[in-house]
Amino acid sequence: MANRLQGKVAVITGAVSGMGLAACELFVAEGAKVVVADVQEDKGIALERRLGDSVSFIRCDVRSEADVRAAVERAVKKFGGLDVMYHNAASTGDVATLEDMTVEGWDDTQAMLLRANMLCVKHAVPALKQRGGGSIILVSSAAPVALGGSGPYAYTVGKAGVIAMGRFAALQLGPHFIRVNTLVPGGFATSIWSGHVHGDAKLGDEISQNMNMDYFARMQPIPRAGKVSDVAETALFLASDASSFITGVTLPVDGGLTLHRKWEATAEGQLEAVRKSQASARG
Repeated sequence: MANRLQGKVAVITGAVSGMGLAACELFVAEGAKVVVADVQEDKGIALERRLGDSVSFIRCDVRSEADVRAAVERAVKKFGGLDVMYHNAASTGDVATLEDMTVEGWDDTQAMLLRANMLCVKHAVPALKQRGGGSIILVSSAAPVALGGSGPYAYTVGKAGVIAMGRFAALQLGPHFIRVNTLVPGGFATSIWSGHVHGDAKLGDEISQNMNMDYFARMQPIPRAGKVSDVAETALFLASDASSFITGVTLPVDGGLTLHRKWEATAEGQLEAVRKSQASARG
C-alpha cells in the first residue's frame, strides 16, 4: 500500500531526529507535504534539502505561541492547508525529586510538556476546520501508565496531563470531524530516553548510541527493542483516513511494557544499564 497520505498536509514538531524524523520521512514517502517544526536549524535545513519540495522547515520553539502559530501558517500558505498536527517534540525537563523540585524547574518542564501541547492543538484547530476535519496526534509516555510509574516526577505528571488533554480535546472536537489520539511510546534508544534515565538530557545522544539494544528487548513481554519506525507507522495510521472513526484513544506502542514492567524497566534497572553502557563505551 502506498500514497496513504496523498494530498494531505502535516505539521510535525521535533521532526529532525528520532521518532519525529522517522515519521517525517514516512509521511513524505506516503505522499504528504510536511512542515518540519524544530529548534535545530542546521538539521532542519539539511532535511529540507534532502527531501525536497515536500518539506518546509521552520524554526519553532513549541513553548512559544508565536512560533507554533507561524508553523501552522506556513502549512496553510505554502501547502494550502492543514490535515494533520503531529506534536512529537518534548524533553525530560527538570529531573529533580518531589522534595527537591523548584518552582522554576516545575514551570519550565510543564511549559514544554503541557503548554506546548495546548498551543499545538489550539492553533491547529482553525486550519483543520477549514479542511472539514483532520487528525491531531499527541505523544505521552509509558512513564505515567506503566505499573508502578517510572521516570522523573515533573515529566511523569506532565505526560499524564497530555493523556487527559487528548481525551478532552477529542470530546470537544469530534463534532468538527477532528480526531485527537495520543501515542504512548515505551522504551526506545533515543536521546530523550537516555537523558531521562541518566538525569542529564544533554548526554542523551551520546548515551543512546552506546546502549545495548538487548537491554530494551528484556524490558517488556515482546522480546525485541522498539524501533522509531514502530511509532512512525502507528502515527501514519492515525494520520490517514484508515483511522477516520478512531478518536480519544491512548495507544501504547511499547511491546507490552505498560502491561508488565520487568526488573530491567524499573528506575534501578535503567540506571544500571546506563552505567554498563558507559563502562562499555570507555572500553
